[in-house]
Amino acid sequence: MRNAMVKLYSKSQVIWTGLKDEQGQDLVEYAAVIMLVVLGLAFGMGTLANGINNAMVNVGSKINAFLG
Repeated sequence: MRNAMVKLYSKSQVIWTGLKDEQGQDLVEYAAVIMLVVLGLAFGMGTLANGINNAMVNVGSKINAFLG
């Protein structure tokens, strides 16, 4: 009986050591990087949209000036 308990304890220690592995930390870091990229893209889209809008307004005004 004691031998079985020692084997069970040693197996549980191996499993616990495997659970404390830091592989989950990599996933959290990748998720954080992806979140920062998405936030940057979301804020950058507003600036890009304003730039495109200004360019189209300028083109439209030049076409109107040309057509007269």
